[in-house]
Parts: sequence; structure tokens; C-alpha cells
Amino acid sequence: MTNTPTRISKAVIPAAGLGTRFLPATKSTPKEMLPVVDKPAIQYVVEEAVTAGLPDVLMVTGRNKRPLEDHFDRNYELEQVLRDKGDEAKLAKVEESSALATMHYVRQGDPKGLGHAVLCAEPHVGDQPFAVLLGDDLIDPRDPLLARMIEVQQEHGGSVIALMEVDPASIHLYGAAAAQATGENDVVRVSDLVEKPAAADAPSNLAIIGRYVLDPGVFEVLRKTQPGRGGEIQLTDALQALAADPSLGGPVHGVVFGGRRYDTGDRADYLRAIVRLACERDDLGPDFRTWLRSYVSEEM
Repeated sequence: MTNTPTRISKAVIPAAGLGTRFLPATKSTPKEMLPVVDKPAIQYVVEEAVTAGLPDVLMVTGRNKRPLEDHFDRNYELEQVLRDKGDEAKLAKVEESSALATMHYVRQGDPKGLGHAVLCAEPHVGDQPFAVLLGDDLIDPRDPLLARMIEVQQEHGGSVIALMEVDPASIHLYGAAAAQATGENDVVRVSDLVEKPAAADAPSNLAIIGRYVLDPGVFEVLRKTQPGRGGEIQLTDALQALAADPSLGGPVHGVVFGGRRYDTGDRADYLRAIVRLACERDDLGPDFRTWLRSYVSEEM
């Protein structure tokens, strides 16, 4: 008798970081609320989870993160003002964020790293596989990475991580994977992981990007994981243990992503993300592209 894979319905979004790279803007505003054109970055991430079939979203927050909860809550006063004005277009945008998903929140009391943030989700997730989406990585909706990862997890079990080929000189900024080919072009079997290695020590140029589909066995491993790089509990270290011993929670596979990804955790990439997304908008793109061409030719 074949075991039917457990349907994945829950997403976890760690959002407790301080956003120090964007100071002073993030002194009182969560980095996840910084706008990418006219939506906060975090809304793109929640939309991605919902589009992939994950309507139940747990956000792991910290101090000064209340605006995240407010954004996904109703704002009756604003809605009524827009309704009285007959501004249905803006009203729809305001109502959209509060109707996107079933939102839950838990605080990460101590900033002990991504692994600890994921461990905070255990009471909500229970014994089901679940997705983790990092808010710094925006994945273009035309390139459905998360849906593909869920498909691979349902086929192979265990955990699935998103990988992307990067310049070897940049691998020290990421976790790196040692991986072997499978019968599928975009799927590899992960045998080892190293958190932010020096280029000479990296097992490959396959970098972990901010999407994971995890077996619940990861929680037990995380409870035993000692602080690693930066004195934090690293999710990469727990996944390394799962890759080395599949009996702990199944194998670890990787989906090698070749689509469009926008890194909003870096100031320069954040600006590039805004420009790219604005250029592609039907309402903003034509005029913005014309201005941008003129600016580049005349001012640069």
C-alpha cells in the first residue's frame, strides 16, 4: 500500500530581523514594510505563498514589528473614507491585503537565528511538512518556484531547498550545497551544506536562496543544533544533518532555480528590484521606461 503524501498547506515567514543594512529607515519601520513600488515587500511574499496553495501563513516576528500585523488586518476607517469617496480602485487594494490569507503571528523572543525562528513555528505547524519563505527574496510570480518545490517534496518526501547558481566569488554570501544529479534537470540530491563558505572551501556554486519546503523532522534536529556561524542556530546546519542521515526526516533535494529573483535585503538590489518591477507594470512601465532611457542617456 502506497502512503499518500501529506498535503502542504502552511507557510512560515521569518520576519524578526532588525534590517540593519537599511538604517536609518528601519529604525522604526520593519524592513519587510519597505515599499517595492507601491506594495510592501512582505505582501509579495504572502501572495507567493497563497498562489502556491498555502493559505495558512504564520509570521515569526519580533519587537517593533506590529506594522506587519496592521498591514494584513482590516482598516475600517480608511476603508470607509475610500468607500464614501467612491474610490473603488484604492478600496480594492486596501481590502486585498487583509483578505489574502489566514494570518497568524508568533514572536521570536530572542534573536537566535533563522533556525530558532523556524523552531518557533513548531506549535503551529505540528507534524506536517511546511514551507518557509524568507522576505528578502522576491520571486517573480511568472516563475513559480515554490509550487515546483512542493511538487518535488510530494514526490520524494523529506525536505526541498531552493538553489541558484551564483558567481563563485559571491558564494561566501550564501549557504552552499554539494549535490548530485537526478533524473530531472532541475532537481538534485543534496549531500552536504556549508553556511557562507570561503570560495576555496565551497562544495559548489549552488547557493541556497530563501525558499524551503521542510519535513517536520527538522524540529527535532533544530532542538539539538548548537549555535553555529555568528553564534546563531543555523537552519543550514540542521539541513546538513538531515542530508547526512535521511532517517531523521527523509532526504534533502534541491530545485535549481533559473528564473527571476529580486533580492530586497541589499540596498543596491532593492533599488534594482523596484526599477525592474516598475518597468514591467502596465500602468507605470511605458512612461517610466521612457524617462529612464532619457535619464541614462542624458545624465549618465
